[in-house]
Amino acid sequence: MSTLKVGIVQQANTDDRAANVAKSEAGVRQCVAQGAELVVLQELHCGLYFCQTEETVVFDQGETIPGPSTDTFGALAKELGIVLVLSLFEKRAPGLYHNTAVVLEKDGSIAGIYRKMHIPDDPAYYEKFYFTPGDLGFEPIDTSVGRLGLLVCWDQWYPEAARLMALAGAELLIYPTAIGYESTDEPAEQQRQFEAWQTIQRGHAIANGLPVVAVNRTGFEPDPSGQTNGIQFWGQSFVAGPQGELLYTAPASEEVNEVITIDRQRTEDVRRIWPYFRDRRIDAYQDLVKRYID
Repeated sequence: MSTLKVGIVQQANTDDRAANVAKSEAGVRQCVAQGAELVVLQELHCGLYFCQTEETVVFDQGETIPGPSTDTFGALAKELGIVLVLSLFEKRAPGLYHNTAVVLEKDGSIAGIYRKMHIPDDPAYYEKFYFTPGDLGFEPIDTSVGRLGLLVCWDQWYPEAARLMALAGAELLIYPTAIGYESTDEPAEQQRQFEAWQTIQRGHAIANGLPVVAVNRTGFEPDPSGQTNGIQFWGQSFVAGPQGELLYTAPASEEVNEVITIDRQRTEDVRRIWPYFRDRRIDAYQDLVKRYID
């Protein structure tokens, strides 16, 4: 295929899981109606972003893979004949949970999973309480629409993760995401945060000559503890081409179901004129595996 039609579903969630799932399903259907062959959902799309607090009862939301969500969305992928990317709170074993992206094939089967490798621990983003760091490495997932390099949210700040996916043959970098503003931040700081987020991911596209798909949630979610003013997710999901060019940017505060056409040949074309892989000095990068160079 010389082109690939990618659908993105940017939505606002509530504590009504069934309503969230129904909204995601409707978004997927709308993308397919526009011709999507691959559809990407946002991080933890079945519920609220629960990491604003540390509460053991939240672990009840974890689910096995395979499990309810892969069954529900697997049936949808099969019905519509698409590849579908999910983002789930995986219960692997008692006391062992992951933030896991799942790729479903056109027949509804699980093509592969990726467990989030980089886990943040910041005010309103207490993910280390819930998620064990991934142990599957940076391995692309083979599908009928190509080799997908799945990474999740905090992973997007690490060029090493994008590079390793690219070196392993990924044809597309995909980032399901849940990121937003703490409401007390000044508007200028909010803008700097968003621009940093988008810029570094566009940089991954440039450095690796690959398209990037980042799907963020939108809407406001209060802090159940009242310790902060909650998170205003900034939306603005986007797709960049292999030179970092913006192919699409979603609005900040609206739910959208959009389809973007990616020119697959451009990866080959761009890498011929910007041959970064050819010129990498792999004989001189040993210190990259150190925490810090003293």
